[in-house]
Amino acid sequence: MFMNAQSRIILDPLVLSGKPIIRGTRISVDLVLDLLASGWDDASIVKEYPGLCRDDILACIRYAQEIIRSERVYSTTPQGKITG
Repeated sequence: MFMNAQSRIILDPLVLSGKPIIRGTRISVDLVLDLLASGWDDASIVKEYPGLCRDDILACIRYAQEIIRSERVYSTTPQGKITG
């Protein structure tokens, strides 16, 4: 069963300078996301990194989604004025 990102993704200042990693590994979330963005599928990632499972990959995606969802964007132009 899929576990939430918080149970699989950790930040440890002693591992990879505190970058988010998959619990029990030294594999960073950004590495997994880079592989997915480069066209790798779940099976290829798990084959190359046998310590991972599909739920770890899904947790990386969920973690990125949560980060982006919490991001706040502030306009640098006056309201109603369009530039460009």
